[in-house]
Formats: sequence, C-alpha cells, structure tokens
Amino acid sequence: MENTRHNIWKDGEYNYKAAYGFTPNIRSYLHKDSKKRDAFLVIPGGGYCMCVPSEAEHIAREFYFRGYNAFVLTYTTDITMSVPLQNQPLKDITRAVRYLKSRSEDFCINADKIIICGFSAGAHLCSMLAVHFDEMEDINPELNRISSKPAAAILCYPVITAGEYTHKYSIQALLGTNPSPEAIDYFSAEKNVTSATPPCFIWQTEDDNVVPVENSYLMAQALRKAGVKFSHHVFPTGFHGLSLPNPDFFAGNFEGKYTLEQVENAIDNVRKGSSIDVSEERVQELIEQFDKEEDMSVPEDEAQKIAATYKDIQSWPELACSFLNKVLD
Repeated sequence: MENTRHNIWKDGEYNYKAAYGFTPNIRSYLHKDSKKRDAFLVIPGGGYCMCVPSEAEHIAREFYFRGYNAFVLTYTTDITMSVPLQNQPLKDITRAVRYLKSRSEDFCINADKIIICGFSAGAHLCSMLAVHFDEMEDINPELNRISSKPAAAILCYPVITAGEYTHKYSIQALLGTNPSPEAIDYFSAEKNVTSATPPCFIWQTEDDNVVPVENSYLMAQALRKAGVKFSHHVFPTGFHGLSLPNPDFFAGNFEGKYTLEQVENAIDNVRKGSSIDVSEERVQELIEQFDKEEDMSVPEDEAQKIAATYKDIQSWPELACSFLNKVLD
C-alpha cells in the first residue's frame, strides 16, 4: 500500500485565521499496480472542532481492501470555536475533489468515479458538496474548470440540517452563535437538494443521542422529492460515532492520528497564551480537556464481545458497495 500526504492548497491560497500552521491535506492509500480504480474519499467527523482519527484511516483501509484507491481529507476545523469557519471546510472538500480529478492519472483513479464518505459533521460537509458543487468556484483557474461534483455520497450518522434538529455545536463552529436565516438555509442540505444532487447512501441509528435521527430522514425525504437515487438505513440501536464497529474499532487498532494536526497546533498555542480570539473560559475548558484525555480502547477479547453486538451495523460498507454498484454502473 502506498501511503502519502498531499497538501491541497498551495502557498498563498489558504489563509484561515485560526489555522495555526496547518494546511488542509489528503492522505492517499493506493494499490501498487497500474489498474485504474474508483476513488473513495473519507471525510472524518468531529463537530467541525476536529477530524477524529477513528473515522479516518480505519475507513480508508476498509474500502482500500474492497478494491478502491482511498483517501482521507483532513479539512479546516476549529477546536477553540472562536473563529467561525463559514464556508472554508466546503472550499476544502471542493478543492480536494478537483485536486483528485486533476491528478487522476497520478493516483490511478477514475476521475468520474469519486465517492465521498463522511461521518457526522464530515457527513454534513459531504452533503454540502452534494447540493452546492455547482456554485463553488476555485481561485486556481485550471482547477476551476473541473467539476467538483462527486459520483456519489455516503452519509454516516449525518448532520444534515442547521434548523430544528441540528447538532448545534457543529453549526456554532461553522457560523458562530447568531447565524442569519440565510446562512441557516444555505447550510441545511435538505433545503438545497435538486435533481442534480448525486446519489446518496445514508445510515444512522434510531437512538443516536448526539445527532437526532430526523437528520437522515430529512435528507432522504428531500432526495426522494427531487428524484435522486438513495438508500436509507436506520439501525435500531447504537451510539453516535460508531464508524465501522468491528473489533479493531473497539480495541483502538487504527492509525490516523495525523488528522489531529490542527487541533494539536491550536492546543499548543492555547497553552502558550498565543491563541486567537479565545475566551479565558474556553482556554480553561481546553486545557482541562486535553490534560485528562483518556484511552477509550479495550482489550482484544472484550473488543470482540462488544463488536458482536453491532453485527448489523458492521454490514454498512457491504450495503454501501451494493448501492454504488447499482447507481454507478
């Protein structure tokens, strides 16, 4: 497996105020052969405060071994929640898709078969690209000529709406504490679905206590109304953030800590007193949070037992691949 990092913005193109030296990037997981493959771009969640590692390489490797050339996008987030992100993450994912298409020969991928797969806030970001791809311009003239439309979107326990059933902290990180009605409408994917929206595979658990299950229903209903192909799966039980709940997940047997680069840089600046526009209250919250981080993984035998209770949810990659085979042929 070839595994390399690629910054998606050139010097002078990226200027998010609270980046703390971070540049959005993709990490590739490529087969070492000359066969052209469909591309699978993973977008981790994390409430737009971070890109969590458990939804990064763990997923990219799963689809790599299913025959894709896989990628993980580490996009702009803000753990301090002090500088509203606005549409910077959307610019990142738009640039990432165009970047992959522009280098399809280098990455040995089919440029017209790029699937995006997001989790929670990452799924919100995927849904934003799915409904706004034709509105997003790139400052690079050559890339701007390339469509940023993905072939399909996989939305895992997604934040969809910025309205009644939203995950308020994700929207706060994006838009601040007092967003305009126009911004709420724009960042509510269900209000922007059209017949041009790519096919979507959606899954969530009915008792998700972080992102209400109504989010996935809102998207499914909007897709149906617009005549867009979709598949919608609601599993009866399971906590938010399950990623792919196999034994490796519960044992913590996955890499991908690289997705925390911006968070680590921000926390370093918080501790040094050089962070940007962060309230003293938030400074103390962050110091306490990152001083007492706990390892939530469990021993291998216990991981096996826990994973066995999520056999139904472990099926989602297979279900997603079956859906993709039908809608992309």
